[in-house]
Amino acid sequence: MNLNHLNTRNREIFRRIVENYLETGDPIGSKFLSEQGKINVSSATVRNVMADLESAGLIVAPHTSAGRIPTDLGLRLFVDGMMEMGNLSTGERASIEGKCNSTGTLIDDVLENATRTLSGLSHCASVVMVPKSNLAIRHIEFVPYSAEQALVVLVTEDGSIENRLINLPLGLPSHALVSASNYLNARLQGRTIDEAQIIVQKELAAHQAELDALTARVVEGGLAVWTGEATAQHSLMVSGQGNLLNNIEAEADLVRIQHLFDDLENKKELLNLLSLAQKGSGVKMFIGAENNLFSLSGSSLVVAPYMKGSGNVVGVIGVIGPTRLNYARIIPMVDYTAEVVSRNL
Repeated sequence: MNLNHLNTRNREIFRRIVENYLETGDPIGSKFLSEQGKINVSSATVRNVMADLESAGLIVAPHTSAGRIPTDLGLRLFVDGMMEMGNLSTGERASIEGKCNSTGTLIDDVLENATRTLSGLSHCASVVMVPKSNLAIRHIEFVPYSAEQALVVLVTEDGSIENRLINLPLGLPSHALVSASNYLNARLQGRTIDEAQIIVQKELAAHQAELDALTARVVEGGLAVWTGEATAQHSLMVSGQGNLLNNIEAEADLVRIQHLFDDLENKKELLNLLSLAQKGSGVKMFIGAENNLFSLSGSSLVVAPYMKGSGNVVGVIGVIGPTRLNYARIIPMVDYTAEVVSRNL
């Protein structure tokens, strides 16, 4: 389904249903639209058009004898093809730039300030995915933990230290952990985990690594524990959850917000979703049931990647809230915040 299938009158009625819903949050009825005076058709005609839009899956009745609200599909088509994008005010731009200024500030503090600014301006919650393993590595070491496990200690260039447990192959000689540490440190220093993994995999595949089979398995396990999952590579900052409790008018709203809080608590799933948005450039949106994570809460996520250096995407930042977001205002807000963060990094 796309908007090209709608004639001019149907498009206009659909647009007004969505715009009024985004502004008020209320179901929109045919009588209301016809009495607005902006559509020169009768209430009966509006009802017929609304029936067509409902059959097309663009609007739905939330309960019996109610008006209509846009579906997730309807919101997606409206945002992508009909919405007029707003502009940030000079004050909003100055606020974002001032709070994201990184002079003499740690990167984590810059990102935390950015999320607080976004949540304050959007009156929603804001999220940022913070890179961890994208930092260059200073040192890695395998420390014996038990007969079956070893602790992998990773030290990054900023001095951060993280640990992971890995299982050891049976029959591993005592010197293997030292050999694995020496081998990786010779190739890791100054590189990220992802970069080192590519080099090591090529060497192992070509049998160029001077390692016995069991030590090679330790090396592979030591790298694998840091890669492959968004939760291993990134952490999550969330700010402004309290904003989501504003404007709750019905018990159904409270239930929806409770589901959204559950989604925010399930950081692994949210990080996996954000990692999808990290690929490519520009603002990305996940509206309602388009993603399984929001199937119960009826929420939307508007995010944009931020970069460090020449086009190196390291994370994403954005806004999460009900599907009734002010997309025209929030999309440029998220886009500009990501741009300012990238510039400062």
